[in-house]
Amino acid sequence: MTDISTPIPEPAPAPVPARDAASLLLLRGTQPEVLMGLRGAGHKFMPNHLVFPGGRVDADDHTASLGPLPHPTTCARLGPKAHAILHAAARELAEETGLSLGEPPDLSQMDYLCRAVAPERYTTRFDARFLIIPAECATGELLGSGELEDLRWYGLADALALDLAFPTRKVLESLGDWLAMSPGERLARDFTPTLRERVWERE
Repeated sequence: MTDISTPIPEPAPAPVPARDAASLLLLRGTQPEVLMGLRGAGHKFMPNHLVFPGGRVDADDHTASLGPLPHPTTCARLGPKAHAILHAAARELAEETGLSLGEPPDLSQMDYLCRAVAPERYTTRFDARFLIIPAECATGELLGSGELEDLRWYGLADALALDLAFPTRKVLESLGDWLAMSPGERLARDFTPTLRERVWERE
């Protein structure tokens, strides 16, 4: 017989869907420095943390014009949303730093580094793709937008010595692995490092 005095547990709420996002690591120099900025205190997502230029994919990114595209392997690894993700990365760079890849953006030197999906327990979730492009591909004057403050170039070791958010640290570690590869090894890589529940997976 069921004890009707025992409350039946409520089912766990469904996870909030992760929104598509793109971030861009702009690399400068032969011992590369990466551009990062401080996310403003008023932001709900990662306030007061150093991050790379980036943000969520907008509806217009799916149909916006693109210039020269990355290598077909890079586009294939990004999957069916490649067009929107690539444009979002270029758009967010311009909006947050004042630096432009052109209009339409020239993406021919862009590479796909890794992906990070926020844990299901989070109430704000992003499915973020992290892309790389040489700084010489961008033009314009480096200016903060209010979304990112104190924009600066950081050497990899200097950045890793800072108090960083966990995903940012893991992306920089992935960058170190990428820098150690030859161009041919990068192109031949048949998986995307993907951070899920704070653990790297190969996808």
